[in-house]
Amino acid sequence: MRRMIEQQGGLVFQPVAHEHAQELATMSDLLKEADGVVGLVQADLIRGVKNPGTGRSGMNGEFVLRVLVVKQLNGFSYAELAFHLADSSTYRTFCRVGFADNVPSAKTLQRNCKKVRPETLEEVNRRLLAVAQKRGIERGAKMRGDCTVTESNIHPPTDSSLLDDCVRVLTRGLRRAKGLVPVGFIDHTRRARRRAIGIQYAARKARRRPLYQDLLKVTKKTVAHAERAARALDRYDGDDPLGAGRAKSLAAELRHYVGMAKRVIDQTRRRVLEGESVPAAEKVVSIFESHTDIIRKGNRETHYGHKLYLSSGASGLFTDCLVLDGNPGDVTLVTEAIDRHAEIFGRPPRQVAFDGGFASKANLQTAKERGVTDVVFAKRCGLQVSEMAKSSWVYRRLRNFRAGIEGGISFLKRAFGLGRCSWRSLASFKSYVWSGVIAANLLVMARHVIE
Repeated sequence: MRRMIEQQGGLVFQPVAHEHAQELATMSDLLKEADGVVGLVQADLIRGVKNPGTGRSGMNGEFVLRVLVVKQLNGFSYAELAFHLADSSTYRTFCRVGFADNVPSAKTLQRNCKKVRPETLEEVNRRLLAVAQKRGIERGAKMRGDCTVTESNIHPPTDSSLLDDCVRVLTRGLRRAKGLVPVGFIDHTRRARRRAIGIQYAARKARRRPLYQDLLKVTKKTVAHAERAARALDRYDGDDPLGAGRAKSLAAELRHYVGMAKRVIDQTRRRVLEGESVPAAEKVVSIFESHTDIIRKGNRETHYGHKLYLSSGASGLFTDCLVLDGNPGDVTLVTEAIDRHAEIFGRPPRQVAFDGGFASKANLQTAKERGVTDVVFAKRCGLQVSEMAKSSWVYRRLRNFRAGIEGGISFLKRAFGLGRCSWRSLASFKSYVWSGVIAANLLVMARHVIE
């Protein structure tokens, strides 16, 4: 794909007499009303292309944005998305695909959707909020905030399963390298899997220790084979003109997973053999999604993914979202949340409501200094009602208002896939979250308009 064109498919379908079709039609109007959002996505699609005005035509910005909305709105996989775009006249109309136009394959849909950066989607959401302001759906006078976790698409991490993953992935790379350069290695995947299963079902620590020692031994051997293969790939001198590129790419891939494997070996040695407590910031929980954070929610469950901060308004729209690095305390987020709200709406909120974890005298004072009239925390935490709000009645109303964001977060997770991100890499994780927020906001806005 070298050229992106703004095409308009022939919309020859008759509207379907169904409330979902009516919602999609209203969402389509809202997207058209949002200033410049298509151009933002279009710029991402042609970013890095030397000559975007030449070559075959491809998916344009409007199509990609609307496809993202449909995907998140329904929780489709790319294969399901391709099918429904081909099968449904309503979705073809929403995505501007004409009756005679071919629908891109699942792979093409994936490749183009993943090109849209999270910064672009954040700006799209802000321009949709401008439409909501213009239509009187959301004024930005009230704000409520809370945190949640979106999990990465990984299995529950254990040292044995991570070592097994390292052996399996490095051996797979070694098999590919064998087709390019002479590589000698021993396949330890079955042995590693047996040791990992044995560790899983070993009842006593004394029984697990020798199994771990053998698993570490075969992992180190596989790492040594992979390092030799990477050096051999660097010296590739075959006749195939494409072989040099494949050899370079494979060598880089092997070195990446060798580095991850060495980290897993080190943390296993420290934790299992030496009995050391490894800090969460130093732990590897996945060799595939290495950006994943360990999120401990109080003394309850542990999650593997990223902590999100979400702001919501009186309309139910999500006005802001932050994908946080690590597991910062909620109390550290209040100032940034209010400042970002003021940036989005041009003024600070008149009233804000947060969970008890955000409460502190410093946060109360900072919010008041920024022009917020009523600052309510669900738990007082040593604060007086008279300090937070102008009356007990206002305090109770805002405390009840804050509880509404719990339902909104549940709505995001149940209906828009924010319980677990299925996209790989940190940038794609953020894009996935923002595309879910945009789809949710469009649906809420459409329902406000229809009412």
